[in-house]
This record gives sequence, structure tokens and C-alpha cells, in this order.
Amino acid sequence: MDLIQQAIAASSFVILVSWAWRVLNWAWFTPKRIEKRLRQQGFNGNPYKFLVGDAKESAIMLQDAMSKPMEFSNDIFPRLMPHVDKTIKTYGENSFTWDGTIPRIHILKPELIREILTHSRKFQKHFAVQNPLIKLLLTGVGAYEGDKWSTHRRIISPALTLEKLKCMLPAFAVSYDGLLTKWEEIATKEGSIEVDVFPTFDVLTSDVISKVAFDSTYEEGRKIFLLLKELMDHTIAAIREFYIPGWSYLPTKRNIRMKSLDREVRVMIRNIINKRVKAMKNGEPSGDDLLGVLLDSNFKEIQTQGNKKNAGMTIDDVIEECKLFYFAGQETTGVLLTWTMIMLSKHSEWQKRAREEVLQAFGKNKPEFDKLNHLKYVNMILHEVLRLYPPVFDLNKVLYEDTKLGPYTIPAGCQIELPSVMLHRDKTIWGEDAMEFNPMRFADGVAAATKNQVAFIPFSWGPRVCLGQNFALLQAKLGLTMILQRFSFDVSPSYVHAPFTILSLQPQFGSHVIFKRLQ
Repeated sequence: MDLIQQAIAASSFVILVSWAWRVLNWAWFTPKRIEKRLRQQGFNGNPYKFLVGDAKESAIMLQDAMSKPMEFSNDIFPRLMPHVDKTIKTYGENSFTWDGTIPRIHILKPELIREILTHSRKFQKHFAVQNPLIKLLLTGVGAYEGDKWSTHRRIISPALTLEKLKCMLPAFAVSYDGLLTKWEEIATKEGSIEVDVFPTFDVLTSDVISKVAFDSTYEEGRKIFLLLKELMDHTIAAIREFYIPGWSYLPTKRNIRMKSLDREVRVMIRNIINKRVKAMKNGEPSGDDLLGVLLDSNFKEIQTQGNKKNAGMTIDDVIEECKLFYFAGQETTGVLLTWTMIMLSKHSEWQKRAREEVLQAFGKNKPEFDKLNHLKYVNMILHEVLRLYPPVFDLNKVLYEDTKLGPYTIPAGCQIELPSVMLHRDKTIWGEDAMEFNPMRFADGVAAATKNQVAFIPFSWGPRVCLGQNFALLQAKLGLTMILQRFSFDVSPSYVHAPFTILSLQPQFGSHVIFKRLQ
């Protein structure tokens, strides 16, 4: 009996020592080993601190930056990422910060960015997905890798061609016309109308997506939108908190609510999909909306694969893509239109130029697709807004094995950060006026503005460039054009400049703009 007890005790000791070694290796030896390799190659940053890295200092600096607005300036990087800004200023471009136990390397050289974004299977997308509940929102083709990503992208692409988007333009116009008509009525009575444009455009773009993606009623789409917005709020809170493994399975108030929201959204979207699939099986056309094109493309993929197992997308896959398109589509366009209103309010000469171009092309008539795409000043303005205020202000990649990058060998376990907000302000690329709003820099297109470098990445670049880029830009062009046809506008005296990030780059303390109806 004593021998058995001794054996059990010895085994328990070995297991405990083995477990302790693994934890210590993960929490100390591995980060220190990676840090040494990075410093040997010329990368610099703060020394690693056990478990927390730079988290405490970063959080304090960000909280301080967010506690007050800034003077109106396009130099917003120190407010958005104060710790990274300090690190780069202290250690130079070849620097890294610590996200807990993980070193995050900042890459700003266009030739290295080109290499990273070209080789998307080596440099994979990174989401803060330690908490499984975060995947309820951050999912779909944007989160997948490998063959699943390739399959989904191939199936989704036909739904977002310019030819398909052209057919959707009238539906876009109906939503914008409804909103702007209400503004006109109020402005006629009151002389002007003051609007907090970000939440207004948020609701408007969700209405557009309801129409063009699902051809559903406004109320049905509106409910999906509201549920996803609440899920987004909980997701942001979850991302910002330190995650304890297993915590997502506990019946906390937030965990229960997030799962409930996801179930509701999935049921609503599943009902829309099932109705459409049933109609298609009965011989009815799939429809020209995004869902119809997506389902038709998926059926063709399955037939091409000979009904093989795992061919095409499952209904659950389609639901995830619909959720992603709903969330990402309305968020991107709403943010782009918001900052465009702010920048044109601050730069009235460009507002005037754009309005003259729009009125010359369309007068007071509804914009046409072909002419819309040839509005030079409108295109230049939107590109410049995307340069200074991209909806997603950085791109993050993760490495699962040692990987060559230019002259460097980046160790497995590192993250790579491409801070687009900083890249878009690099004076060696954009000139001495890089901090200024100057749409003229895009007069000859993006390639000329960037000197053919990968230095303009508001929608990423390369194989994983955002599928919804054309959708967002077309909707923004239409919205801006229709506003310019009917109103002049200026920022409200109450506006304070305070860009901050909640998954996308938003105005922290409101975005009030005063619109006056044109005579």
C-alpha cells in the first residue's frame, strides 16, 4: 500500500512539475527567447514584463488619451495608439510592443507590407479570439484561413461585382432619398437641420443592406441591425477585458446575453434564407439581391464539385456570411460618410468643387451608375478621407512558424501590426503635407499618389483585399452625391474632434453637422 501511495505521489509530483514547467515556459522563457532573437535582428522595445508585457502602461496611456478631445488636427495616431506612438518615437520604426506574452512587431516599410499582404497564407489574419464568444461577431470569410477562406471568397465574389452592384443602385437611392427628404422638410421650416451624422448614417446603411442584401422588410432588417449592434457592444467589452480560459462558459449576465443575441440573429437570418431556398427549389428565380446571388453561386459550386462532402457552404456558413456583411457593410460605409461630412465641413472649398461637379453631371436628377463612377473630385475626396480616417486603422497578422520577411526571420508566436493610420501619414511617401487634407494628391489615381508602393491600405491589399470595397465606395459616392445636390453643410459649434476606435474609427463625442437646404 505504501508503494502504491508513493507511486501516486511521485506521479502527481511529476505531473505538477511538468505543468509548472509548461506554464513557466509559456509565460517567461518563450517570450524572453523571442525577445532575444528580435533584438539580435535590430528590433527594439521595452523589456518583457512577466505575463502583462506592456498591457498596463498601454491601458493607462489610452485611457488618458480618450479622456479628453483634441484640437482639430489630422495627427490622430498619438490619440488612437499612444503607446505604439511612444514606442516608435523611442525605438524607431523597427520596434515592438508586448501584448501580454506576445511581441507585436510594427511594420511601416511599404516593401515589407507588400510581402506580408501578398503571402496571406504565411501571414495570417489575427483576431482577439481567446474568448470564443468574440467569434459570434468576428466570423465569416474575414476570419477564415486556408481552403475554407478560398472557397468562401470564390462563392461570395459574384455577389459583389460592379455589374451586380449596378443593379442595386436604385435600392440605395430609395433609402437615401427617404432620409434626405425628411431633412429637407425640417430645414425648410427651421432654416437648417442639425444632425449627429454617425448614428444617422449607421441606421441608414443598415436599411440599405436590408434592401439590397435580403430584400426583406425594413422592420425585419432593422431588428437584425439592432441585435447585431448590441452584440457588437458586448464583443468590444469582451475584447478589452483580460480573458480567463473557460470564463465564456460561465452563466454570467453578459455571456448569457451574447449567446441569446446570436441565437436570435441566426434564427431571423435562417428564416430569410429558408424562404429563399424553398422558393428556388420551387423553380422561382433566386433574385438579384446579394442573398439570391450568393445562394445561386453556392449551388453552382456544389454542383461543380459533384456534391462532394464539404463542397460549397452550409446554411450555417451562409448565416455567418450574412452576419458579417450586415455588420461590416453598414459600419464601413457609415464611418466613411461621417468623416467625409466632417472633412468637407472643415474644407468648404472642396465641398464647393464637389458640388459643382455633381450638379454639372446630374443637376437635381438621380445619379446614374456610369457617371457616378466618373466623378473625379468625389473620388479624390473619398480616397483622401480613407487615407486620413480609414474605417479600420490597423491590420494585424500572426505567425505560426518562423518566417522570412525581407532581411529578417520573424520567430513563430509573434504578431505583426501594420498601423495604416501611421503609414497613411508617412511624409516620405505622401510629402510634407501628409497631415493635411489634400484630395488633389489622388488626381492621377492611387498608384501615382503612392509612387506604386503598397502604402494605401484602407481595405487591406492583395489576395485578402476587402470583398465589400466596391459596395462601400459605391454607396458612399451615391450618398455624398445626393447630399451635395440638396444641401450645404458645416460642423456644429458643439463639435469636438475626438477620433477613437470601437472596431472602426468613430467620433467619440458625437458628429453634429448643420445642413442648409440649397435654393
